[in-house]
Amino acid sequence: MERNKGGRQVLFGFMKRKLRYLLSSSGQAGAGDDNKEKRAEQHMPPELSTSLDENVEALKNELSDGSDVKVHRFRFGPDLCYSGALVFIDGMTDSLFISEAILRPIVSWRTCDELPKARDIARTVSSDVICAGEVQLIASVSDCAASCLSGDAVFFADGCPEALQINAKGYEKRSVTEPASESVVRGPREGFTENLRTNTALLRRKIRSGRLRCESLTVGKRTQTHICLMYIDGIADKKVIETLKFRIKGLDVDSILESGYIEQYIEDAPLSPFSTVGYSEKPDVIAGRVLEGRVAVIIDGTPFVLTVPMLFVESFQTAEDYYSRPMYATMMRIVRYLAYIIAVFAPAIYISLTSFHHEMIPTTLLLTIAKAREGTPFPVFLETFIMVISFEILREGGIRLPRPVGQAISIVGALIMGDAAVSAGIVGAPVVITIAITAVASFLIPMQNESDTMLRLAMMALAAFAGFYGVAMGTFAILIHLATLTSFGAAYFDGFAWTRNLQDSIIRMPLWTMKRRPKHIAKGDTVRIKSFIPPLRPHAGESNRQAGDD
Repeated sequence: MERNKGGRQVLFGFMKRKLRYLLSSSGQAGAGDDNKEKRAEQHMPPELSTSLDENVEALKNELSDGSDVKVHRFRFGPDLCYSGALVFIDGMTDSLFISEAILRPIVSWRTCDELPKARDIARTVSSDVICAGEVQLIASVSDCAASCLSGDAVFFADGCPEALQINAKGYEKRSVTEPASESVVRGPREGFTENLRTNTALLRRKIRSGRLRCESLTVGKRTQTHICLMYIDGIADKKVIETLKFRIKGLDVDSILESGYIEQYIEDAPLSPFSTVGYSEKPDVIAGRVLEGRVAVIIDGTPFVLTVPMLFVESFQTAEDYYSRPMYATMMRIVRYLAYIIAVFAPAIYISLTSFHHEMIPTTLLLTIAKAREGTPFPVFLETFIMVISFEILREGGIRLPRPVGQAISIVGALIMGDAAVSAGIVGAPVVITIAITAVASFLIPMQNESDTMLRLAMMALAAFAGFYGVAMGTFAILIHLATLTSFGAAYFDGFAWTRNLQDSIIRMPLWTMKRRPKHIAKGDTVRIKSFIPPLRPHAGESNRQAGDD
């Protein structure tokens, strides 16, 4: 009996402790929920009040009361019974538009009907008074500040807890000109600018379809950079769109100043020498990619528009390929592929031949190279490395200096430095010729400029270490890496994988043969040509009848 009694006491004690623990944990959870609600309330943006002075002061404080923040107070309405204020940032708005389309209609507004209540004055002004194309009601101080920082004007009325965001943008912007990085002989010569809406309009001029979607996002806590995703609904892959939105919306960063920021944040392989996000300055190039099923990412403040997914073959394609004859376009594409191979492997092949594999060089050429290298103080690898780095220095100087000075320095500097280096016996003439051919070849593929520079140096090191065996190992490593890369679900090397894709990869078949969009890009409507092209010849009878009619 005593043993059973002791067991019951232990059991009851355990149950009491368990109940006490559960009650305390539930109380703590409730307190935690209350604390979360309080923190959420603290982080909620402050709402506008009915006092005009309080709203204006709150907005000025949100904008740090800068000297370029302008506040225009006035009275309006019948018998000037209402008080209002217009807040905007000087230099970001159109002064003439503010005067003629906003202030003049409001100040001259008279009504014979029943006067609207003070709480509804913003809605009445929005619908009946001002002559602006884009007007929106906002109710928080943070929204008012964001509107001013975007170049809009904000209208307040005394007694009204709402404000009007009025599109009055008028800051200076660059006109549409031909992009310097993608000049063409035949084709459109217009390029994107730093203005977001100008760029979206340029793309809509190329694709006049109601299924062209434009979705807006804002990234950057400090810069509040506006981004537009443009794609054709029914052609673009929905998984790519969802993945792109997820990656961009997940960015918690201070600033986005150029499309290169977004490119590095969203790419699949950030440590790869190859970029998996495409870009261009030309609206016709971006329109062509969007029509194939890609998604364009337009960032405010830069003329470079991104596209995803990207394939390796895109780097060797230009807009002129589709405006020229197919045989000529195919020949130029083959030249670009050869130029890329030369840009990456030419210095490494020279090092391998002159250091390890003399038997592969014709005797006459070998004697010429040996004679040219007499008296040079450096080994072949160091000699080649010095010339490669010197070329990169000249190219960087030509880019950074003003254009007239930069072009003169890059051309004259290369000629003088190469001749002086050979005359002084620092390097041999064959090295100068090899690096010159490499430099010219690298200019043919600007989209792969970063990758070919890094791979060139890596191949030179492998060639100096193991000759052609090192070059072969490096080549296999590059091919394996390219075969494993992906860009938003699409295989980076996919342009060489399917027979249909070969119509627009190394070769460029006639346009009338490319009846379907790339299978690895478009997931909806894959047919782009439905007619029978080329047209059939007219029958002989029809030809004779037409001749008789003439």
